[in-house]
This record gives sequence, structure tokens and C-alpha cells, in this order.
Amino acid sequence: MKTFIKRREKNTELVVVYAGWGIDENMFVPLSSDDTDLILFYDYSADEALVLPEIKTYTRVTVIGWSLGVWAAEHLSGKTGITPDLKIAVNGTPLPADDRYGIPLKIIEGTLNNLGEANVKKYYYRIFGDKKSFEENKERIPKRTTKSLQDELRWLYNRMMEQSDPSFKWDYAVISEKDRIFPASSQMNYWKTRNETKVLMLPMNHYILNKWPDYRSFINYVCKHGKSRRKRKVTTAL
Repeated sequence: MKTFIKRREKNTELVVVYAGWGIDENMFVPLSSDDTDLILFYDYSADEALVLPEIKTYTRVTVIGWSLGVWAAEHLSGKTGITPDLKIAVNGTPLPADDRYGIPLKIIEGTLNNLGEANVKKYYYRIFGDKKSFEENKERIPKRTTKSLQDELRWLYNRMMEQSDPSFKWDYAVISEKDRIFPASSQMNYWKTRNETKVLMLPMNHYILNKWPDYRSFINYVCKHGKSRRKRKVTTAL
């Protein structure tokens, strides 16, 4: 697992992001403002030791799990020792390899067995949803080798079947109706079983964080619009 840390002594808020498969810091660091500390976990198969900054007191610690990062947050939270005040799941569930609650297993296995440069490009295209969004966000496209994606997906595949942590309670689940990676219907099926989690549906694609200038804006938006325990559809982000 790789770790990216951005920290300033004066900051009192920490955002911890668990990224999805095939990602690097290009997709998540741009949202890091100077008044919020950031810890980003990604590339889970990388043979690197877990690195964390010295313990610091924060007024608010927010965990954001995106895509397979929702599973990763539950799977790795015990190792990080980070105690969040707020947890937001974005376009993912704790059961990512599941025909009802996640991505169909045959799709994950097919990707693992047939991954090549063309498939990787298609994957990133689907993350942003359409050609226009893909072109507008070229600077955020991960710069990773096909082999690194294969190694990471194999690592994830071998562990995603493990039991999730039932004590890990997500405060909010954000679901994109146009998600072309993690089916919105699977997400809805899962979060219906978690009454403690407030659900917010948005007319967006799998990667949505480019719609906000920074993490604080995104967090505040989710907390404002995701108040109902029943799913609530919002037609605009800003």
C-alpha cells in the first residue's frame, strides 16, 4: 500500500481517503486545500510499509472511501489506528465482489484475466463516464503501468471475499446514478440493509470529486443534503 501525506501544523481538520483500484495521487491530491490535512491510501498491493504522521489532535477527522476504497477502509482501519468522526462511502460498498451488493464476480475475474493497455484505457474512460469528461480531466488520469494494476487487482481479489467489519458504521453513502464501474443498483441494494447510513443519490459518474473545489466543500455538501435516512436524490452538485 502506498501513502500520500500532506500536513500543516496549524490545520485542525484531517481528511483520510481510501482510493479505489488502479488509482494514484493525481485524482485526489488536487482537492487538498492548505487548511486541511490529507492522508491518501492507494495502490494496495505495493510492497511498502504503512506510513503515518505523528499523532496530532484534530477537531474533525473524516474518512472518505471511494469505489473499492469503501471495502479498503473497513479492511485496513484497524491497522491505521485512525478514529474518524465522520465516514463517507462514495460509489462503493464493503462487498465489492458480489453479484447483488457489488461488481459481479465474473466481471472482476474477466478483468483480472484479460487486463491489457486497451482495457486500462477503457476503465479510466468509464470512471469519468463519457468522452467530454475524460478529456476535461486528463491531468487526473492515473499514471500507472498495466502490471501494477494487475498486481493490485490480484491482491484485492484474494482478499475481497473476507468478512467485512460490522462495527464500521458509515454515516453517509453517496451513489452516482450514471456509475459505469460500480452499479448504482448494487449500491442501493446494499445500503438498504444499513439503516444507520444516510444515502445521497447524484446524477453523476463514478468519479465525482472533480465537481467540488476541495474536500471541505464536498464534505459539507454531503452533510447538508444527506440528512434523510431514506435515499434522497439531488439534481445538482453546486
